[in-house]
Amino acid sequence: MDQLEQLKQLVESAREDYNKAKGGNRAAGTRVRKAMQDLKNLAQEIRKEMLESRDA
Repeated sequence: MDQLEQLKQLVESAREDYNKAKGGNRAAGTRVRKAMQDLKNLAQEIRKEMLESRDA
């Protein structure tokens, strides 16, 4: 699976926990924060890859 598809799936999987967290579920909030950190890291990897391909 390519990284962009992975990014999309991470966002979709976090959606349900996000809605639960908005309703006051603290555990869901923790899962959302972890998912956002994973998204940030994956986005950074994609960005780095794009910069490397630009320089090649």
